[in-house]
Amino acid sequence: MKTVLLTGAGGYIGSVLAKMLLEAGYAVRALDRYFFGPTLERLRPNPALKLIKADVRDFDPRLMEGVWAVVDLAALSNDPAGELDPKVTLAINHQGRARVARLAKEYGAERYVLASSCSVYGFQEGLLDETSPTNPLTTYAEANLKAEQSNLPLADECFCVTALRQATVYGLSPRMRFDLAINGMTLGLWRDGKIPLLRDGSQWRPFVHVRDTSRAFLAVLQAPKELVNGQVFNVGADEQNYQILPLAQQIAQALGKPFDFEWYGLSDHRSYRVSFAKIKKTLGFAPQFTPADAAREIAAALEAGRVVPDDRTITLKWYKNLLEWHRLIREVELDGRIL
Repeated sequence: MKTVLLTGAGGYIGSVLAKMLLEAGYAVRALDRYFFGPTLERLRPNPALKLIKADVRDFDPRLMEGVWAVVDLAALSNDPAGELDPKVTLAINHQGRARVARLAKEYGAERYVLASSCSVYGFQEGLLDETSPTNPLTTYAEANLKAEQSNLPLADECFCVTALRQATVYGLSPRMRFDLAINGMTLGLWRDGKIPLLRDGSQWRPFVHVRDTSRAFLAVLQAPKELVNGQVFNVGADEQNYQILPLAQQIAQALGKPFDFEWYGLSDHRSYRVSFAKIKKTLGFAPQFTPADAAREIAAALEAGRVVPDDRTITLKWYKNLLEWHRLIREVELDGRIL
């Protein structure tokens, strides 16, 4: 049985991908800080799963022993959270993942797959492919690009390195997020009867379901090395490039509810459309799910109480809570009340 080290295993994508890796017959070392709770507990009875609570910046390198492949998802996971402390974002999302890739190669892993993002394209006109200029506008996007630049050159005939630039992800996950566009639209319409929209609604964004992007990671692990080694792939589908306002109308239609919305925030400075022809041609990859599928699934889970919108489901809010708790605990420790 081949062993995969999955970093960020407890996160929004990782908690879906971990299950899929196990179902595909891999042993999984699931490394995460688990800040968002025990999202993999439901999988614990599987003897092929090993949960590891650690940080990519300083975990014991011996965890790499016997690893066949690394799927590197560990990151502070969106643009607003990335701006909380840009130095920390770069330390984790770039330097931490550069460390993971170096150690993977040093310990004899055969494959390494980096979770990057289409956010590296920033604001551009036209349909962008993997050869298009990048234009990272946030620390999160910059860190993804830096991780690509440091890790892809490690590729050689013995160490297969691939970067996946994922579209904006959506859909139901054990580590649910309602700070993602489609998920947040669905929650707003289900709970308040109104869809929250970031101004001005004309911005373009590509999208991909969380189970589909997880399938893309599996496809890369299982592909012949000569097809994926040293390569960057956009992950999504051409038909899932949407402008935000028309997308919101589709969500309302999928849920059978009247279309009503409310603006929030300043005008979005990110707008880009992406070509996914390369991954379709090279790996035969095509998504199986649509935003309408996801909206119906999320609404059903909300209705049944299987997912509860709280602070944990808003990444920035939860990170702020963690920082405040850490500050209070530190104050108490310095006060001498607990040592």
